[in-house]
Amino acid sequence: MNYDKKVLQLKEDIVKMIYLAGSGHVGGSLSVLDILVALYYNVLNVDPKNPQMEDRDRFVLSKGHACPALYAVLADKGYFPKEDLWTLRKLGSHLQGHPDSRTTPGIDCNSGSLGQGVSCALGMALGLQLQGKPNMVYAIIGDGEAQEGQVWETMMIAPNKKVKNFIVLLDNNEQQLDGFTDTISNLGDIRKKAEDFGWFALSVDGHDVDAIDEAIERCKASDKPGFIDLRTIKGKGWPAKEAVLNNHACRGVAFDGVEDVLTDMRKQFAAMND
Repeated sequence: MNYDKKVLQLKEDIVKMIYLAGSGHVGGSLSVLDILVALYYNVLNVDPKNPQMEDRDRFVLSKGHACPALYAVLADKGYFPKEDLWTLRKLGSHLQGHPDSRTTPGIDCNSGSLGQGVSCALGMALGLQLQGKPNMVYAIIGDGEAQEGQVWETMMIAPNKKVKNFIVLLDNNEQQLDGFTDTISNLGDIRKKAEDFGWFALSVDGHDVDAIDEAIERCKASDKPGFIDLRTIKGKGWPAKEAVLNNHACRGVAFDGVEDVLTDMRKQFAAMND
């Protein structure tokens, strides 16, 4: 698969759906996309035609505000029609500002209150392991989210319970809602901290799909829970939003220039087809 082409296509969908909605979390949606592509196109044992398949792998987007990226991937994989994307955050739509497992096919857990999603994912993994089932559980957290106490409870419990069917992926874009993480609450060497807690921990480029896939396979081969520190850029793909302040969410004047961004993405996509 041409990952660059797939990621660019999905980025256009993300920007367009948030623009049409009139609001949404663009920065984290763009930073997390390559991680989702690695999972859904190479790793996860799932079936869009049977979203509740018993032996499926489970996935939890703990940083639920980045759901436009997940919605774009789910639509592309065939969980629901792509046209649904343009109803994001609209009254009556099943695609709201945070994932809802009751209404959206392919969502295993509601998320949005930061820290709770990864706690639920740990519970899923522990439950499956106690039942002797081979299903894997994956969760994506954000670096701002990593300041939550529930995240660190998860970091302590998973190795102690030897939950080896569990992999946490950190979207480490160095920013949170109102600034840069290193000036608000510095995480330090989080890969080393995870390792000290007892995880099999790696740090890789979060925009390199092949590197992410390789890291996941190394985690799966370990007898420990896996933790992958993925270095990303918040707002990746929208030049005016990349790694700058106030790129967490968009509304109103924040959409200035979005048509030019979409046009440029379409030109890049067309060039890849030549």
